[in-house]
Amino acid sequence: MKKVSDYYPADGRVILHVDMNAFYCSVHAAEEPHKYKGRPTAVAGSSELRKGVIVTCSYEARKLGISTGMVVNQALRICPSLIIIQPDFNLYRQYSRAFMQIAYSYTPMLEATSIDECYLDITGSKQFGTPIEIAEAIQQRIAEELLLPCSIGIAPNKLLAKMGSDMKKPNGISILRLRDVPKVLWPLPCAQLFGIGRKTADKLLQFNIRTIGQLAQADEQLLIEHFGVNGSWMKLAANGVNQSPVRTEREPNKSIGHTTTLPQDVNKPEDVRRILLNISDQVARRLRRQNMLTGGVQITIRTPEMRTFTRSQMLKNPTEDAEIIYKEACELYRRHWSQEKPVRLLGITLQQLVPKEEAAVQLDLFEYEKQPKKENLIKAMDALRDKFGENAVLTAGMLGDDPSVLLRNSKLRGTSLQKDNLPPLE
Repeated sequence: MKKVSDYYPADGRVILHVDMNAFYCSVHAAEEPHKYKGRPTAVAGSSELRKGVIVTCSYEARKLGISTGMVVNQALRICPSLIIIQPDFNLYRQYSRAFMQIAYSYTPMLEATSIDECYLDITGSKQFGTPIEIAEAIQQRIAEELLLPCSIGIAPNKLLAKMGSDMKKPNGISILRLRDVPKVLWPLPCAQLFGIGRKTADKLLQFNIRTIGQLAQADEQLLIEHFGVNGSWMKLAANGVNQSPVRTEREPNKSIGHTTTLPQDVNKPEDVRRILLNISDQVARRLRRQNMLTGGVQITIRTPEMRTFTRSQMLKNPTEDAEIIYKEACELYRRHWSQEKPVRLLGITLQQLVPKEEAAVQLDLFEYEKQPKKENLIKAMDALRDKFGENAVLTAGMLGDDPSVLLRNSKLRGTSLQKDNLPPLE
């Protein structure tokens, strides 16, 4: 008779990937089952926006042909009974913390990769049972305590665990071993290998590499010549090899950014400035919460024809000041964009982030005298907004009726990829 320890490798690891199914829609169904449970639903920024995009949709909606990224109006034509739900990121963060706390109770080796998924290293969790028993317990507790569905992949590394969690949705548990890779993964197209995007898959087609199996057997030197060091990674990944550890300490963000899609095209300078001011204000707030400074500012512009342009500029000195970020963003816009040309999306990304305590900020004499007063003012304003809400302290230039104003609404602000908003676990 097998002992529990027999289900764990003598030399290796056991990794779980927990992936919440249709997370935002599932949260609303759990909160208000009488309104949403078992019905076709979709979360979108607004059903009233000209080209609002669906962020996620329920499995009932997916069966009817609705998909993530679809424009709301198009989705409603396919399914007139589709229920459009405004996002509530405060609520999503509460449920995110709750499901991760359940997972965390089985191992402290937890790495949150977004608001709705995480990796667990359960190699040292034999006291809770076999890997499949642990996965079943986590899935069952999330279902019973939070009323949410999730899929879990069990594998010897993070790559295969992620691939495994995608194999059975919703509410599935899949085991994917290294010996399973040729049979399970190799017949799949390259684009289905986690970490390979559509552009890379299209480029691989030029070398007649269509499947993961063909990629696994491809000449490594050829891959390196055309894809750089990523070529070696792709060949290893196609063979199911991945050495990336579960990182319990969240890595510092390499950038902080936000974009906003506009309900109508804008080209008036005063409209552009107001939008950039609101975005600057909020990305700077997120920057200060992490005790970081930014060394560079990038703006993103998207045209009505869906062409995207980015322009960036390094700063003279690293900063946390929204006013400096705003002025640089406006200057980038002025230098690189004709005021007559309309835009439908604007964004700001803070780059070259450095911890505040490590930054050696060089100031001229005039700025050196002003800096302490400015920092104290910023701290006081942050404290007021932390206590009374983001609208507690505003400038007249921030007021308006475009979506950039909504960035101060914590219910609407956020995406699944903003890991600086993920809660700490205890």
